[in-house]
Amino acid sequence: MEIEKLQPYGEGGAEAILNVQPNTSISIAYHHVFGPHDDLMLLELDEKLLPDILNQRVTLRGQPDEDAVLCSQSKTYAIKFVGTSNSVFLIPPSNLSIALGSSPNSSEKDHDNSVVASVIKVVPGSMELVEVAPRLDKLKLLLSENSYGFDEVSQMNTELMHKNRGLYAWSDLVEKVQASDEELCTGLRALSAVEIDGYWRLLDENFVDEILNMLLHNAVLNDWLLNALNEDEVLRVLEADGFPRKIVRHCLEVYGSKVDDETRGGCTWRLEEKPVCVHFARVILRGKKMKLESFMEEWRKKVPEGMNASFDVLEGEVLTEKLGIETRIYAFSVSSLPSVPAERFSKLFQEKPKWDWKELQPFVRDLKVPGLSSEGLLLKYTRRTQPSADSEPIFSAR
Repeated sequence: MEIEKLQPYGEGGAEAILNVQPNTSISIAYHHVFGPHDDLMLLELDEKLLPDILNQRVTLRGQPDEDAVLCSQSKTYAIKFVGTSNSVFLIPPSNLSIALGSSPNSSEKDHDNSVVASVIKVVPGSMELVEVAPRLDKLKLLLSENSYGFDEVSQMNTELMHKNRGLYAWSDLVEKVQASDEELCTGLRALSAVEIDGYWRLLDENFVDEILNMLLHNAVLNDWLLNALNEDEVLRVLEADGFPRKIVRHCLEVYGSKVDDETRGGCTWRLEEKPVCVHFARVILRGKKMKLESFMEEWRKKVPEGMNASFDVLEGEVLTEKLGIETRIYAFSVSSLPSVPAERFSKLFQEKPKWDWKELQPFVRDLKVPGLSSEGLLLKYTRRTQPSADSEPIFSAR
């Protein structure tokens, strides 16, 4: 008992509250350092996130003019403040109570009155984490500032150029883009970005077109099979034509896939029909509208022999419009649209006030909002009409 009398004010701390027995009561009081303590904030967590928090596997990301997000290795969470109408008292554990020091007015009388815990703050609410889609639109914006093209292939003083132009290393992207590391990697792959000299870059469209055309030209000259391209041979020949090996190999990854072919030795690639056909369609339609018949004729000439230039592969890449009896086609790629649902639907309805489902689907199926289904997105942002039971539904802005 003598030792207990010498313990400081509020020594019971939070443990006294946690261990209180049913049908009993304890006394609490304001600690002498009671105050707003703005550096203390409660965070409500899902249990599955607790190991990441305790092992410091999370980061807060965002610029000063942005709302911060919390990122684990694979997910992004918005941080929202949730107020409470009840009084929530914050009582530190006993070891912290000791560290805070005893009250200058404390005495043995306090212990006689059974004051066993001290409140240091009244909490008005807590922070809540809500899983959100990664904010990757900024990633494309940053990388589009300075695409990699012909001028840099012959550029000698690359270090000077890096200092004078906006280029972004991985650490820069982590700092500027609100997405987890895994989501950021996925975003870079979706943009076909490549790391060059430590900086993540997009390739200039004309540069990629030149590489593909040169590859196809050499395939004819050297009797290469487009479904069995030997990597070493392709890299050697195109490097002799002035194209960096790393860039050529990146183009093989974007427009092809590896195949197992032990008989040929080395790494073998197959050019894939869809990305190659889509590439040449984009080149033909860049910045203009064309009669559908003229486009199809030119497109089939551009596509390598053996590949089928089917209109179906352009789903989500083009739109058509009727002008009298004439049909025109123009580029309108889902990859150019915002990833935020409200902004995406706004852009779509600016382009066309009404969409049938078959036409709309390719432009919205990539939208992912945690906790909201595709049907929920359509219900939230569109108005659906169906003239008759057997007709296709029509979607317009809500």
